[in-house]
Amino acid sequence: MEEFFASGRAADLVLLVMAAEAALLLAWRRRSGRGPSPGAVMALVLPGAALVLALRVALTGGWWGWVALCLLAALAAHLADLRGRWRG
Repeated sequence: MEEFFASGRAADLVLLVMAAEAALLLAWRRRSGRGPSPGAVMALVLPGAALVLALRVALTGGWWGWVALCLLAALAAHLADLRGRWRG
């Protein structure tokens, strides 16, 4: 189990599940016409994906700058999502 986390595969699994969730939401929207728009799905997924990427870089001993860039991307995506929600 230690190798599973140290190799970054745990983060890869989380990213895979997040991508599957986004794909299912988009497919449901396409099929039924209901559910979040593609932009809303991206706004939901991007901040979390960037955080998981930061985790993956940190777990695998990557350069701290990549961790910081991923965290900055997560913040930017989160703020863009908040801005969109605030405007309604």
